[in-house]
Amino acid sequence: MIEAINISKSFDGKEVLKHISATFQKGQTNLIIGQSGSGKTVFLKTLVGLHQPNAGDVFYDSRNFIAMKEKEKNKLRQEIGMLFQGGALFDSQTVEENVRFPLDMFTGMTLDERRERANFCLNRVNLRNVNNLFPSEISGGMQKRVAIARAIALNPKYLFCDEPNSGLDPKTSIVIDELIQEITKEYDITTIINTHDMNSVMGIGEYIIFIHNGEKHWEGSSNDIFGSDNKELNDFVFASKLFQKIRNC
Repeated sequence: MIEAINISKSFDGKEVLKHISATFQKGQTNLIIGQSGSGKTVFLKTLVGLHQPNAGDVFYDSRNFIAMKEKEKNKLRQEIGMLFQGGALFDSQTVEENVRFPLDMFTGMTLDERRERANFCLNRVNLRNVNNLFPSEISGGMQKRVAIARAIALNPKYLFCDEPNSGLDPKTSIVIDELIQEITKEYDITTIINTHDMNSVMGIGEYIIFIHNGEKHWEGSSNDIFGSDNKELNDFVFASKLFQKIRNC
């Protein structure tokens, strides 16, 4: 579980996040949604420790991440998997080398053990016989699956996904969403996904927070969205669905 309590963040005197609190349970897909510029990416980066909040606390299973010293933070970061927007694979490394990268950096495993773990993770995301290929030699959807395999290589307790469907067609996006949800439940991970994709929201949104102008305006599940009377949420949801219909025509 990850708990954010009254998180505020400012840049150059401009308040970007305003007293946001949320509880993200393990074993479920937790989504952060909002328009571009709403503050959702800043909130995700604050949760993972890339930004230091001006006020508030972040607890990882009762451990106060904000209050930790850098050595303690680095130790906790080894329990975190990160799926970056666009995948962020190393172009000069093979698929297997990309997945092995966190194992090479943070473990004392032998090369054979690291290869075995990399193969296990690749098999888990339904990729086989691609170990020696480079990212440029596989499709965008396959690249995202490699990035997921790398994110789970260290068997994380916490998984952060930043716009995991960016640049993917709708069919491939559904495959990636379902894979993230399967892994979340299979390994009982606390997964937090930053997205503006309404297909993801409706498909795997077990707990959702909606951020508008740096404030949490709504929280609930995908089942609750269409019953909401929150104007800003409804504007976002229906504008997004209209855009997706136009995009898919």
